[in-house]
Amino acid sequence: MMQLAEHEVDAAHAVPLPRNDWCLFLDVDGTLLELADHPQAVDVDPRLVPLLDRLLTAAGGALALVSGRTIADLDRLFERGDLPAAGLHGCERRDAQGHLHVAPVAVEQLAGLRAGLEALVRRHPGLMLEDKGAGLALHFQDAREVEHQVRGEVALLAAPLVPEYTLLDGHRVIEVKPAAHTKDSAVTAFMQEAPFRGRLPVFIGDDQTDYGGFAAVRRFDGIAIAVGPRVHSEWWLPGPTAVHRWLEHLVGEDGAVTA
Repeated sequence: MMQLAEHEVDAAHAVPLPRNDWCLFLDVDGTLLELADHPQAVDVDPRLVPLLDRLLTAAGGALALVSGRTIADLDRLFERGDLPAAGLHGCERRDAQGHLHVAPVAVEQLAGLRAGLEALVRRHPGLMLEDKGAGLALHFQDAREVEHQVRGEVALLAAPLVPEYTLLDGHRVIEVKPAAHTKDSAVTAFMQEAPFRGRLPVFIGDDQTDYGGFAAVRRFDGIAIAVGPRVHSEWWLPGPTAVHRWLEHLVGEDGAVTA
């Protein structure tokens, strides 16, 4: 288990804490969890779930996970099915009352793209295709030498689906998803409902797709916190261990969860 480096402690102290009436939106991979070579290979520190419970209590229920994963996958990871959450970059959302909102997308439109991506995987065995139902994600963890070439091929395969669908370039992954639903739209929807409404929002994220979350909280005069080297914001934390430390400060505790 890694201990916090001095720079991570300093970074966690440098990011301001919001006033008492805050709400929290948290990306998962690369923000709460260290990135892994495979989406199912991530490690969830056993102390992270109790920390989320304390944050949920402190925020009066106004905490949501906002992820590219499906909500079902988030429930599996954190071994609970009651956290407010947005999955598939906003295509599905579970509100604080437990109601599920799913984007009305025509998944049959993805049939041609799915076949094309499956052919790419057969040609390059190091690729991995993740079928999320409303979207498709191609992972390059074991085929990084062909990543540049394959990204171009995916763009050509997905071109007939534009503008209804959009391409998301992520860390060693490219994803095709419905364009109308984003982390911005998910956070905005949460902010219009209790218990999020009227609170000062904080969004923490580490990837390009999280810029939508940053934009949403800024419209509510909130705080956008970038994590790691791939995104930029007015506030920054170096990685998940520093995120855990900052979240511990937010609930008034001295001990940090480490990854």
